[in-house]
Amino acid sequence: MTNAQKSAKSPAATATEFDGFTDEERGAMKARAQELKASARRGSRADKAAEEEAAVVAKIAEMEDADRVMAERIHAVIKENVPELAPKLWYGMPSYAKDGKVVCFFQSAQKFSARYATFGFSDKAGLDDGAMWPTSYALKELTPEGEARIAALVRKAMN
Repeated sequence: MTNAQKSAKSPAATATEFDGFTDEERGAMKARAQELKASARRGSRADKAAEEEAAVVAKIAEMEDADRVMAERIHAVIKENVPELAPKLWYGMPSYAKDGKVVCFFQSAQKFSARYATFGFSDKAGLDDGAMWPTSYALKELTPEGEARIAALVRKAMN
């Protein structure tokens, strides 16, 4: 066997040893590709914003009951408290963006077969607090106190 044949059979080259992406991760990547294609096809800015919000509302409606209720409340909280954020899908998740850049997002528990939903922030969020700070929060339920905290965090993220 030549050196070329040996290197072709290295562990990195064998599919059986590579775990790769999960079905959920592949689904999220496909969703993102579809979102980008749909965004490129949209017309005016107003049409685009309305279509993106409709897509977010439709995605929320597809969620299981507990996640759907939380996502609906988060959607309302963000629209009421930080109306300058535009709803849009991001990797198949409801998210909220400023100038096209995602600031925060809701990930349902069913998305990655997790035991809790997540509300998270991208690196565009201004939540910096020293050398280390949280960028996502686990949600089992959404209380009025939780809604107030999300509103405060999203307002802070906009600074």
